[in-house]
Formats: sequence, C-alpha cells, structure tokens
Amino acid sequence: MALVMLGAMYENGGNTTHRHLDGHPELFVYPFESQIGTRLVNDQFSAMFPNKYRWPVFDLASDPAADFRSIIDEEAKIRSRTPFVSKFREWSFDMSDVERSERFQQLVRSRGRSRPGNVLSFFEATFDCWKDLRRSGRERFWVGYSPVLVVDAELILAELPDAHFVHVVRNPWSAYAETRRRPLPLSRSTYVAQWVINQQMAASARARFPDRMHIIRFEDVVRDPASAFGDLCGALGIDEHDRSLTRPSWNGLPLDEIYPWGTVRTPTPQANRATADELDPGERAEVSRLAAPWIDMLGYTNFLD
Repeated sequence: MALVMLGAMYENGGNTTHRHLDGHPELFVYPFESQIGTRLVNDQFSAMFPNKYRWPVFDLASDPAADFRSIIDEEAKIRSRTPFVSKFREWSFDMSDVERSERFQQLVRSRGRSRPGNVLSFFEATFDCWKDLRRSGRERFWVGYSPVLVVDAELILAELPDAHFVHVVRNPWSAYAETRRRPLPLSRSTYVAQWVINQQMAASARARFPDRMHIIRFEDVVRDPASAFGDLCGALGIDEHDRSLTRPSWNGLPLDEIYPWGTVRTPTPQANRATADELDPGERAEVSRLAAPWIDMLGYTNFLD
C-alpha cells in the first residue's frame, strides 16, 4: 500500500479536499490532520511553519518506541487519550493510542527503522488499530493531510518513490479573509507571503515529479468535485466515478459542514466568493499586489470580476 499526502496553506481547502476523499472504497483516509512532524525539525522554514506540519526528523540514537512518541499528531492522540477535551469528542473514534504504539513498533522492526519506514508504519498502525473504521476491503492507499506540508513535497516524493502528493490552493482573497476569523490571525503580509511560498514549492515539486505531484484548486472542488478529482484518480488508478467523491464525509458519514475539521464551514462557490467580498477594495488590492504573479498563473485573474 502506498501513501498519498495532501497539503495546503491555511484556509485553502485542505480539510475540505481531505473530507471529500474520505469514504472512497479504495482509500484509507486519516481521520484528522495527520500531524506527522517532530520537534527535531530545524531548517529554513522552522520559524515560519509549525513542526507538527512538517516531514519528521527522528533521532538517530533513538528507538521505535521513542520514534512513535516523537510524532506530534496531537489531534488523534488527544482524541484517543483524553477524548473529553478533543474538539472531535462527539464523533465516534475507537482507537487505543497505546495499541497503536505497540503496532507501530512491530511494523518498524519488520520494515526497518528509517524516516520513510517510520511514516509508513505510523499510517499502517493507525488504520490497523482503528476499530470502528468503515472498511471496504478494497483499499490501496493511505491518505494523510497536513497543512503547509508542500514545503517538503520534493523530499517526500524522493524518499517514497510510489507516493503521491496533492497540493490544494484557494484564491488568496477568500483565503486571507477566512484566516482573519482566527483568534490570533497572521498579518496580511505574513499570510500572503506564506501563501506564495506554498505555491512556489508546489510548482517546483511538480516540475520534478510531474506524474506524482498534483495541484487541485479549492474552487474546482466546491464547484464540481467529481471533475476536480478526475486527474488524481486517474493517476492513482482508482474509480473516479465513486459517489463518495461528491460530498464531504468522515469515516463514510456525510458532513453538513466541514467544521470542526477546518475553518471552511460551507464549501460552496457562493460562500467562497462571499468570503472574498468581506475584504474592502484596498485590502483586495493589497492582497493582489502581494500574491502576484500567482494569481494569473493559477487562473484567478477574473475571480473578483
């Protein structure tokens, strides 16, 4: 079984895309954000993006048990170990994190201890130990999602030659307007600069790995998800006509809104445009200046018309 990783700048529709892939009979889709990073990540992006959202770094002198503990994965670990404080506490999730750790260690010893081996063992252990997971018996890929992970896409695809990476992008006006709803939002210049970096890293990775690096627009997902996922399904060799792709779900259960998986509650073209319209003309102009030339390159030239 191979890995498919999703990445997206904050409020760019990564959770929406993740939830649309959920329920496909040929995919094991991680239940929450798969925050596979560790606190040992330390590079040029460390001051910009949280370690939990990065490709992990493991201690060479460590062992499988410590490797598992070092993977941050706070959403699943909190839901498993202290469900009463989890924002997902109302959603049934029967998985013992202790059992998952033990299974992870078994798999690492069998597969061999390495960064890619540890990551694959982490996903395999999760789905092996998720007791109330709805299974089809036809699954062929593990699917994870971590915001901003695209900055590591080239490294991931180089280390896992059968993996695929999916980068999700949303127009910068709606994305910035959405992030302002957070309690402590990034400033406009910081947010758009990070949005631009995400697009640059995605384009660079696709130039190197054109068959395994995929870029999907949030606008296409909310307008016509079946068509938006057509090329990806073709590359993976899975059924592009499965009806699960047409609506978001969790563990196969339809969702009326994406929250609490993400800040985008209602993924529709109308809501997306209305969010962009929350910015005043001066703010829209400044986002346009900061995001150029990616606005044209990604097909957003006439979005505000």
